[in-house]
Amino acid sequence: MTGDQITDCYQGYIACLNSQNWPELGHFVHDEVYYNGKFVGLGGYRRMLEEDFRAIPDLQFTIGLLIAEPPHVAAQLLFDCTPIADLFGFAVNGKRVAFTENVFYAFSEGKIRNVWSVIDKAAVGDQL
Repeated sequence: MTGDQITDCYQGYIACLNSQNWPELGHFVHDEVYYNGKFVGLGGYRRMLEEDFRAIPDLQFTIGLLIAEPPHVAAQLLFDCTPIADLFGFAVNGKRVAFTENVFYAFSEGKIRNVWSVIDKAAVGDQL
């Protein structure tokens, strides 16, 4: 993939997440995807995302920074949302919070194969 192709694919992936278009997730995520070093597979990855949206009904992924150097993508994702219960061990319970995620992806066969995610959980605690 070229830099433009991988960027377009990643932006399509983010649009897929934001629209919760789960049947299309396999167009962007490899069947044998790993998340933070653990094999989760496409089904496990989808379940994780569905759980995120259940816990945070207004969840939207906003790209703050995007660097593409095939086969890798690095992104800073911005979140401004209202979780309905606990989030990262904090009793948010409907309060609006903002936080970031720094995430790195490795693509294989035109799809996301590895995801390494670091979420700024302390930012949530600081807002409560």
